[in-house]
Amino acid sequence: MDLAQKMLLGAHCCSQEEKQPGTMKCVFFLFVGGVHLLSLSSGKAIYKNGNPHRTFQETKEEIDSYKDVAEAIINLAVYGKYQNRSYERLGLLVDAVGPRLSGSKNLEKAIQIMYQNLQQDGLEDVHLEPVRVPHWERGEESAVMLLPRIHKMAILGLGSSVGTPPGGITAEVLVVTSFDELQRRASEARGKIVVYNQPYTSYGVTVQYRVRGAVEAAKVGAVASLIRSVASFSIYSPHTGFQEYQDGVLKIPTACITVEDAEMMSRMASRGNKIVIHLEMGAKTYPDTDSFNTVAEITGSKYPDQVVLISGHLDSWDVGQGALDDGGGAFISWEALSLVKDLGLRPKRTLRLVLWTAEEQGGIGASQYYELHKANVSKYSLVMESDSGTFLPSGLQFTGSDKARAIMKEVMNLLQPLNVTKVFSGGEGTDINFWIQAGVPGASLRDDVYKYFFFHHSHGDTMTALDPKQMNVAAAVWAVVAYTVADMEEMLPRS
Repeated sequence: MDLAQKMLLGAHCCSQEEKQPGTMKCVFFLFVGGVHLLSLSSGKAIYKNGNPHRTFQETKEEIDSYKDVAEAIINLAVYGKYQNRSYERLGLLVDAVGPRLSGSKNLEKAIQIMYQNLQQDGLEDVHLEPVRVPHWERGEESAVMLLPRIHKMAILGLGSSVGTPPGGITAEVLVVTSFDELQRRASEARGKIVVYNQPYTSYGVTVQYRVRGAVEAAKVGAVASLIRSVASFSIYSPHTGFQEYQDGVLKIPTACITVEDAEMMSRMASRGNKIVIHLEMGAKTYPDTDSFNTVAEITGSKYPDQVVLISGHLDSWDVGQGALDDGGGAFISWEALSLVKDLGLRPKRTLRLVLWTAEEQGGIGASQYYELHKANVSKYSLVMESDSGTFLPSGLQFTGSDKARAIMKEVMNLLQPLNVTKVFSGGEGTDINFWIQAGVPGASLRDDVYKYFFFHHSHGDTMTALDPKQMNVAAAVWAVVAYTVADMEEMLPRS
């Protein structure tokens, strides 16, 4: 095993075969071959050849030296003492607290619980960073089709929607399948409820109807909009989410309906049936309120001012339990730090956990965190966010320079025991995009996104949607990547 590239006195945990039952032994290596360390005067290594940066081959050899550490993390998370821990921890929180909407008492209760949990877990610098967040409540809501037959519809009002006037709205329906069709039929829309029956292609493409549907309908004189849920599969399940109004455009009530009802009304309209709906929504927006990002870390041993950030968001919508979105992502991020700590590892640079608040309203907590910490943007080696489910991962999505991508491919090779080695494009995430746009490499977990949108933002987002064994693998991947990048001698290169 060539460990010369480690370049300093360090510790690596032994492989499972070398451990005695119930103990964790470590072997200390003094790295003296290969690349020789001559000076640490400025926090950067000086090499014999006078080049302050490693060649790719040297970096590759350094990453290869982490195989034993990766194996120890995998064994502990997937097969060992702490398998299922992230799932069980999450269940304790969401069963006790439930959904955690921005501005709600449930969210603040969850934040306080997590603050205590992280302290009890022995993590360092556990603290809460204040944030001002939106406070919206849906109130009572209902939609009943009156013509061509009586049918009570399942709906979920969209975040920041206004309510209906007292007594609700009764109006005829105009069904469209796209914004283009809405424009072509603009003369028919005035005074009606626009129903969007847009086909699902992908979340990124289709979500524009949820986000912009009310504004586009209001521009042509509609009195409300109902949007087919942005879901890859439905068992009569409405899916909520955030929508945005536009300055100078009348705010009209807007909600999501089920795929089944949207398709039914589309069929009715194609037959020439007149459709009338009575809509009532008690939604209200209150003044912004106080909340917190929750932060904990393992302080770096050599470069404590440099950071690898690992994260998920603690808030959720007000339906289901917020287990999938994003309890799973938040808890495998916590689990990653726990695994590193439990193995007695301390990376060279700080491994920081952030549990974001108000992500669902557009990354509010993350935006304020960035403003608070952006002066240190050059000190962030990698920002990681898990917010697309914790099903069985297939790899890592990554955004960064070509050199950084090549390094990440080598890091992912450490996960060959789990057969999770692929590096995909698209590492962006709502909460880390601020850093990525500033040039910091970013990564997100890649898993079964199609299945994720079965449950996303719906009453089905519960612990039942999660699999503890798949969460174990996700946590192991997350921990191996985070620790390796945090412990490598050099930060990831930028463009």
